[in-house]
Amino acid sequence: MLDHVFISVSDIARSLAFYEAALRPLGIVHAHDYDGKDGPPGHPDLKGFGAGGRVFFWLREGVVEGRAAHIGFVADGTAQVDTAFAASIVAGGTQIHSPGPQLHYDPRYYAAQIRDPDGYSIEFVYKEWQH
Repeated sequence: MLDHVFISVSDIARSLAFYEAALRPLGIVHAHDYDGKDGPPGHPDLKGFGAGGRVFFWLREGVVEGRAAHIGFVADGTAQVDTAFAASIVAGGTQIHSPGPQLHYDPRYYAAQIRDPDGYSIEFVYKEWQH
């Protein structure tokens, strides 16, 4: 099980605004900022997102390798997938695939996928058998 993920973004303000809008429908919020000077030498400043008392998705300003990561966020149902997808498009994401069953995985796998402003592949996913 993963505890956290960091991604580097080219414009922290733009990415904060994007992820605040895109993740809000999933109940994931901008929850904590970490000042890098409080860590070991060279630790980056971080902007953290989380839910349920956990912060697990972090942004740091830096060199972007957008095609190098794919991140899937859990939705509580198909309506949350649809809402997160729509919010992310309005916030500046670009469509990879619209919401719907991902039959190549399983008929109960419902998801949508976008690219964030830096090109990262972001998926909103509801797997019926995991709920």
